[in-house]
Amino acid sequence: MRVIALTCALLALSACAHTAQAPKPIDDRVRVETTFSTLNSFVVGVGGDHVVVHNLVPVGASPEEYQPTPQDVAKLHDAQIAVVNGNGIDAWVERIIRSSGNSTLRVVTCTDGLPTIGGNPHMWMDPQLAKRYVASIQTALAQIDPAHAADYAHNARVYDRKLDALTTSIATQIATIPPQQRLMIVYHDAWPYYAKRFNLQIVGALVPAPGQEPNPGDLARLVALARARNVRAIFAEPEYSAKLAHSIAADAHIAIVSDLYDDSIGTNPNVHDYLTMLQYDTHVIVKALQ
Repeated sequence: MRVIALTCALLALSACAHTAQAPKPIDDRVRVETTFSTLNSFVVGVGGDHVVVHNLVPVGASPEEYQPTPQDVAKLHDAQIAVVNGNGIDAWVERIIRSSGNSTLRVVTCTDGLPTIGGNPHMWMDPQLAKRYVASIQTALAQIDPAHAADYAHNARVYDRKLDALTTSIATQIATIPPQQRLMIVYHDAWPYYAKRFNLQIVGALVPAPGQEPNPGDLARLVALARARNVRAIFAEPEYSAKLAHSIAADAHIAIVSDLYDDSIGTNPNVHDYLTMLQYDTHVIVKALQ
């Protein structure tokens, strides 16, 4: 019933969007909507002062569990570019793009053409793959706003250098963890690209996917695995309840870290954008595993 009600609301607003004139922009900046806040960081990094960008998913919420609202349709109706991740994490955006009636909206799907690990959508967690996100956004902005194409190219080069520096910094910090201790149990499977890039091993995830509760047998196997491998910590995220993670940590007699960020940046200055988010995460991981 919730899906039917939401669909009806979206269709109703779509009808209004077709009959009402879209509000005029307050300035000549490119209007961009991103599905979630991590992507917002890339748009700001490339677009600079030439863009105005908003998220559909609020900061601190999970894009994997987000239920779009009729207001999201209105936002997309007035946007020039929609930046989405793809690979299923924000599949809900497809229907509200259709409902928006915005025939000129340019949709940038950042994961298009990128190699996946088992179809996992969290590719931005590898800073080197994040450079491909930046390139896609730069191309779209330059096509929408060719007058500032040189600025977008310059900003993208600067941001790429920051991503290279971030990659080096993370690798240096992870290298301080003894190899046999570079093992993580995570709340949900957001970390394979980060782990592959920086030589960590994800021993297991508590939930198969957000919103799907594990069965007792799976949890028992995870506890046994944590004990057998001498895993030092289990890592959870602020947008999800840490109750299950605390239970596993207690049974396995290991530490719990409840403040890693991946699907969303945070509301405090330590994790206010993509770069600071990964810097913060790395500090937390190294401290827990050393």
